[in-house]
Amino acid sequence: MNRYVIALGSNQRHARHGSPQAILRAALAELDAQGVTMHSASPILRSRPLGPSLREYANGAALIETVLEPLQLLDLLQDIETRFGRRRRGQRWRARTLDLDIVLWSGGGWADDRLTVPHPEFRKRAFVLRPAVSVTPGWRDPLTGLTIKHLFARLTRRAAPPR
Repeated sequence: MNRYVIALGSNQRHARHGSPQAILRAALAELDAQGVTMHSASPILRSRPLGPSLREYANGAALIETVLEPLQLLDLLQDIETRFGRRRRGQRWRARTLDLDIVLWSGGGWADDRLTVPHPEFRKRAFVLRPAVSVTPGWRDPLTGLTIKHLFARLTRRAAPPR
């Protein structure tokens, strides 16, 4: 079995599922319906967008377990995103109904032309680390050796005042 930390995000309403928060809850239910075991899910948090989008995001994280290997899980996640109305063409960082990213994998690292694990940007993103801390504070980043909790603390600590 493989364990993964998955990041979830949404900043557009969906005709059937409703608000971005409701979309994330529906996405978790869909993962469950697809046979993925949900160990824990973070509270849904709000964050400012990166890039040109002006809409606030709903973000979360989940610790899941599945027999799927990384590329198989990527295919499942992208299929769910598509069914929730995600379009992959066009501008990077645009508004989206659903974004599901593999952040970490119990197998360590993975890199090919479709997928890189750990997610290359997760260490710089509080909207990924904040919810991940609530589900896997002690999971170690295989590249830095630091825990999620330590990565989040490093990212969010304020600079010490000058003496």
